Amino acid sequence: MINFETVIGIEIHIELKTKTKMFSPVEINFNAESNTKANQIDLGYPGTLPQVNKKAVKYAIMLAKALNMQIDSNLRFDRKHYFYPDLPKGYQITQFYHPIGREGQIKLNNNGKEFEVNIERIHLEEDTARQHHKDNYSQLDYNRAGIPLIEIVTHPVLRSSDEACLYVDAIRKIVQTLEISEGRLEIGSLRADINISIRPLGSKSFSNKVEIKNLNSLKNIKLAIEEEITLQRAKFFANEEVLQQTKKIDEKTLKLQVLRTKTSAIDYRYFPEPNIPFIKLSKKFISSVKLKELPW
Repeated sequence: MINFETVIGIEIHIELKTKTKMFSPVEINFNAESNTKANQIDLGYPGTLPQVNKKAVKYAIMLAKALNMQIDSNLRFDRKHYFYPDLPKGYQITQFYHPIGREGQIKLNNNGKEFEVNIERIHLEEDTARQHHKDNYSQLDYNRAGIPLIEIVTHPVLRSSDEACLYVDAIRKIVQTLEISEGRLEIGSLRADINISIRPLGSKSFSNKVEIKNLNSLKNIKLAIEEEITLQRAKFFANEEVLQQTKKIDEKTLKLQVLRTKTSAIDYRYFPEPNIPFIKLSKKFISSVKLKELPW
């Protein structure tokens, strides 16, 4: 009987608790009427110039410190190009080449067994518009477009659904303690994407992974991971290929649904954002960002 090892990496998007958007002075108001809290910068009008939200930068530094990360004192942004209705500019402003935080870690305990989660990077970016899907059409609310996000990306070091849930819950507690985000899965202020693959125990190679998007509770994270592990094991024993797919969990049946199959890597054509110059973060500015006492 072959023993398998589960390989899990997690991407968490944290919606920051700032008064204004990431690159525009528009007020953030989740109770406002649809499409009343978006300006020309958010909608990508020609000739508009983004303005970096200083509070969001401070929040990112605070989180980087909490996760024991190296902080890049050169603040730089990039364009990530793709065409989708919720992205009015045709690109997202993010940090691909120079994330604000690199190589951190967090130590956790799983029933008396300590394990460490190595975090590859955290970076600032802007959120997309909210989509409301109807039977024959979709509606878009651009009030959410441009809201500040931090994306936290782990290395593929998690080995079980329990470890994954403990990690997501730990991040939730950290951002709530730091008061940089509501950190609530159920309302989308914390969103988790899980990448899962399996391999024979002792193997160092990586096989095709399946990404499960926008999981909104710890219960669903656990269910999704365990179902996907079962599916991949069955494919292995049936000598079938595990396709590189993106899935979601159906809220009614709590079963996984395939959204799309990836036949090749997506080329986002990243390049440096020309409308935001490099910003030098001084040692004084970085040291002025203080941590609150963490929940452990």
